[in-house]
Amino acid sequence: MKPVIPLTHFPDNRDEHQYRPDSDVWGLMRRVFRGAAAHRGLLLRLAVQVALRGALLPLGAWVMGAVINGPIERREVDGILVGAAGYGLLAVLTNWLFHYRYLYALAFGEEVVHDLRARLFRHVMSMPMAYFDTVKVGRLIGRLTSDVDGIRGGVQDVVFISAVQVGQMVVAGVMMAVCSPWMFLSVLMMAPVVWWANRRFSGRIVDAQRRASERFSRISATLAETVAGLRETRAFVREEENARFFAQLARDQAAFNVEAARTSAKFLPFLDFITQGFTAVLLFVGGWVVVESGDATRVGDVIRFLLLTGMFFEPIRSLGNQYNTALAAMVGAERVFRLLDTLPAWADQSDAVGFEARGERGVEVEFRGVDFAYEAGKPVLEGVSFLAQPGWTVALVGETGSGKTTVTALAAKFYLAGGGAVLIDGQNLCGVLSESYRSHVAIVPQQCWLFSGSVLDNIRFACPDVGEERVVEVLERLGVRDLLDGLPDGLLTDVGEGGKNVSAGQRQVIGFARALLSEPRLLILDEATSAVDAVMERRIQDALPGLLEGRTSLVVAHRLSTIRRADLILVMGRGRVMEHGTHDELLAAGGMYAELWRRGMDGGGL
Repeated sequence: MKPVIPLTHFPDNRDEHQYRPDSDVWGLMRRVFRGAAAHRGLLLRLAVQVALRGALLPLGAWVMGAVINGPIERREVDGILVGAAGYGLLAVLTNWLFHYRYLYALAFGEEVVHDLRARLFRHVMSMPMAYFDTVKVGRLIGRLTSDVDGIRGGVQDVVFISAVQVGQMVVAGVMMAVCSPWMFLSVLMMAPVVWWANRRFSGRIVDAQRRASERFSRISATLAETVAGLRETRAFVREEENARFFAQLARDQAAFNVEAARTSAKFLPFLDFITQGFTAVLLFVGGWVVVESGDATRVGDVIRFLLLTGMFFEPIRSLGNQYNTALAAMVGAERVFRLLDTLPAWADQSDAVGFEARGERGVEVEFRGVDFAYEAGKPVLEGVSFLAQPGWTVALVGETGSGKTTVTALAAKFYLAGGGAVLIDGQNLCGVLSESYRSHVAIVPQQCWLFSGSVLDNIRFACPDVGEERVVEVLERLGVRDLLDGLPDGLLTDVGEGGKNVSAGQRQVIGFARALLSEPRLLILDEATSAVDAVMERRIQDALPGLLEGRTSLVVAHRLSTIRRADLILVMGRGRVMEHGTHDELLAAGGMYAELWRRGMDGGGL
């Protein structure tokens, strides 16, 4: 069994702009393309379009130079017409290629983004609960939205536009070398200058973009947290303070964006200056060659060379712009792959098997000396042991922080025990497939989360194919159908985001119905009736014995009166089982439970 993983295991606890998984832009892009293997056909068509367009663009300059150096110099009207027609056809072909290159690039980018987002979502859903204890939701939203969109820009624009530009430079360079080798050598002299400029500015740009992207994730996380806690924010008059904090984050992000833009504003004009300067040098060299040779025919060659020079230098400016986009895409890609490379603190064993229940309804639950800690060195449970027979109701009581909810979380296999074993029907949960086991478990937490949709949709969340008649039957057995029928549209009422259109009690009723509709073998009630009023609680308590008959249930009790009929009561304290027995046995023992009962905890909280 793997040891307890400290919270720092999760990467979102570190400063993201300090992370350097791969400083190679194209290395990250190669990884993106490896994940797009399912779209090879589209990629092949796109590659053909890119290659043809990259080759044909400089061919237009060659044809123009050939017409100037031939028919125009010789004043041949027919030749001029043929050359103009040929150049026009070439222009039509290159623009036709541009249309399909652009179309295929957009389609390929969307396919890559779709697959990557789906892969990210599946990966996030595969992470254990401990991961979500430490990672802010806003950061995950940022990965799936802005960071993936950054990769989209890299795929759709940077890769294919750059490929066209590089192809154009190569073909133009070959033609320039054929036209005038000496002049082409002078062009190559600019390569060290461009390399130096790239090294000079790229590091500053990518660092600023990393910091801006990290601040954007914090903005998303802060916004999500603030909206979720808006009631508390207003109750404690924190609007202005939260607004100042949010404004500071926004200012920080803007500052980093401005820093990246300022660096780009130096880099791109510098590239432009280099290309224009070398064009001036070439004009001088070409003019000197013509004057010294005294051969007028060389004028046409110089013009052709200068036209090709434009085709050669134009991609350098374009590649400078694309490089900035590539750096932004790299920041998004490294953060996305960082999340994908984050391994779960634990996962099902390779030899795990499906869960096989013994009986028809309930299951046997056994804890054998279970230890557990959310953080290393801070134990929450120590040596917890108990045995619940199939069909038993086991109640857990104790002070806040005594480990009650942790016991239920381990029973649901949301976490793995750090020591000892949790056995269900004699099977160690470490060797059981999680999905197979959890299909037999249902949970009603203290505050049920409702998803967007109707009341009916939320009740049928785990059983979407169940008919409405079956839902109504469960509600009648719970004795709460009238509570939901009184909603504006009955079971078809839209619950709103997070269930804001229904009361807290109605949310709990929906949670009960949802759990019981799935016919679980193990039902976990974590202070499930704490949000309902006394009348509704009594109605649910009266209905539960019949609904729980034959099922095993773990009940975290808020009021002692709700668990008087439990088959086994566990009194938790400091992460241990301090007492266990039935209600009457524990009262007779005169220990912690009896003291809680005498203190009138029936109306208070434990």
